[in-house]
Amino acid sequence: MTIHKEGFGIIAVFFIAIAVIDAILFFTIGSGLLFDIFLAVSIAFFLLVVSFFRVPKRTPVIGDNLIIAPADGKVVVIEETEESEYFKDRRLQVSIFMSPLNVHINWYPVQGLIKYCKHHSGLFLKAWLPKSSTENERTTIVIEKDKNITILMRQIAGAVARRIVSYSVEGEKVEQCEQEGFIKFGSRVDLYLPLGTKIDVKLNQKVTGSQTIIGRFSD
Repeated sequence: MTIHKEGFGIIAVFFIAIAVIDAILFFTIGSGLLFDIFLAVSIAFFLLVVSFFRVPKRTPVIGDNLIIAPADGKVVVIEETEESEYFKDRRLQVSIFMSPLNVHINWYPVQGLIKYCKHHSGLFLKAWLPKSSTENERTTIVIEKDKNITILMRQIAGAVARRIVSYSVEGEKVEQCEQEGFIKFGSRVDLYLPLGTKIDVKLNQKVTGSQTIIGRFSD
């Protein structure tokens, strides 16, 4: 299993902390059933932390007219709504909730030019709540696919996720399904798409980042 670069530091910290705790327990209570239970639990917990930063082997799905899932998770919102930060008009919102057990990498859903990228400090409400999109800590990225199509992608922190990483830089061109960033320990990704976009997914459907077709731009 390949480990993402965002996980190296955290994994090292957890390894040292768990090793110290297990050593203290060993010298305090000695070997025996109780210590074996603590050791098994600590190893299982460490392996869970390592799995948070796994990098899956995938062949990206590419298509000029396609919008590809930017994250692993479950579709929790499909609705027309007002986007108030950048477009300030009506857009079609599709939101994907990432659980702590999902792969935490984010991918660009389309290719294009980064027109806007901004990180916002905020709260850590449960990511499936509607107001988390505007009140939680988040990073907003706007991608101009061409002169006629521009979309917005928003990474949102949740109750567990406390660190959003974005590799987006204004003015840079990006490729579809290229890694956009990472949300440590899961959360939510919102897409704001042009009205009239054909949506191929349904509410509560599980999607796979860089693989599942979210929708298609209208001709």
